[in-house]
Amino acid sequence: MAGSTGRFITLEGGEGAGKTTQSALLTQALIERDLPVLRTREPGGSPGAELLRGILLDGGVDWAAPAETLLHFAARVEHVAKTIRPALDADTWVICDRFFDSTMAYQGYGQGADRGFITGLTRLLGLAPDLTIVLDVSETVAAERMRRRGNPADRYERLDEAFHARVREGFRAIATAEPARCVLLDASGDVATVHTALMTVVWRWFRPAQGSPRIAG
Repeated sequence: MAGSTGRFITLEGGEGAGKTTQSALLTQALIERDLPVLRTREPGGSPGAELLRGILLDGGVDWAAPAETLLHFAARVEHVAKTIRPALDADTWVICDRFFDSTMAYQGYGQGADRGFITGLTRLLGLAPDLTIVLDVSETVAAERMRRRGNPADRYERLDEAFHARVREGFRAIATAEPARCVLLDASGDVATVHTALMTVVWRWFRPAQGSPRIAG
């Protein structure tokens, strides 16, 4: 955003990629470098968007893919208006677990929604991350991590292996197509190893703009 020193970083990837863990570690690392940070998530991140999150994840409705896409964007517009833009305007760094790339990967690649339709909605949103880190893991690693969670699976987690393979393909295609914004990161290692690699990406990405190594990993 013009004149703002806030930065917008999104973490993307399929189920079991480690987004929640790594977003928490990244947030703490930036706080330790005296940067103002807001950590948020999608779907959700504002009161109205959290209501839509429940509708989308509880599995009570088998949505048509275009309708599901619109629900995600409705939550996203609310999230941007009520949470993300105000934080960026206040020179805060925003760390978001999922953003519009998840809609393209899950609804576009995974469920067959029209990708051009999703691209159009994305443009209308009027906001893109400064950096998107796509955490990539194999189906085997993802399945094992999900098994260890021990929490009830949400609607997307319960979908079949073919769906999750398409989602992974989608995220990899997004990262390849947009190298000016996206970095594909192997997230199959342990938590500390992935965090170190992620912080290296963040440091290299933003250090010139900051003029200081204070966010170095």
